[in-house]
Amino acid sequence: MAGLAASGSNPDVELLYDINGLAKDAPHWFDRVMEFVGEYGILLATVLLVLWCWLSVRRRGGEEAAPSVAALVWAPLAAGVAVLINVPIRGFVERPRPFVDHDGLEVLVSGKTDYSFVSDHATITMALAVGLFLANRKFGVVGILLALFEGFCRVYMGVHYPTDVLGGLALGTAVALLLSPLAMALLTPLTKAIERSPRAGWLIRSRKASAYDGQGAVVPGARQEAGAEERDLAA
Repeated sequence: MAGLAASGSNPDVELLYDINGLAKDAPHWFDRVMEFVGEYGILLATVLLVLWCWLSVRRRGGEEAAPSVAALVWAPLAAGVAVLINVPIRGFVERPRPFVDHDGLEVLVSGKTDYSFVSDHATITMALAVGLFLANRKFGVVGILLALFEGFCRVYMGVHYPTDVLGGLALGTAVALLLSPLAMALLTPLTKAIERSPRAGWLIRSRKASAYDGQGAVVPGARQEAGAEERDLAA
């Protein structure tokens, strides 16, 4: 299946040249920015988005804190599982990078010698985004937009075909969604147990959030317990 997109009349190849052609017309500094963003920046931004969502969840607290944190734990795990699944897929398809079979591409990143289908970057960012969406829809939508932009960047950089990106987005989504019931069934009891722990409960909800119920009412004794914990730690 190495010749998956060998024909220049293939719409996949035509779209590759159209998007990558933007890199030829862009200033050199802009290409360097896109290179960093597409190779490292969006991955880093998505990870920071997961951490931001975690901070938001623990600050808000409530009954959904533990399941939400479980979903956030599942997000990077889903990305890892998806990348592992991609290993045999790449070996089966054996699709060369686009610059191997097609001349005239503006390749912004050198040293890419592995196979092209499917894109690991698109897979990872989309798996993280779907995990985010399971935890918080607003953060998830931002994550999905980042994943889509990651896919665009990979084609812009000349290192992937558009269908490589679509395959990665689909793989990341499928793994994160289809395995989420099992993952949540395993992770939610764990996060709930951590939530009840006097020492590790802060990982699920902040002490301030623990002093209130879901409607903002003070939970009897919660503030005193939180204060006692703080004094114990200080001692």
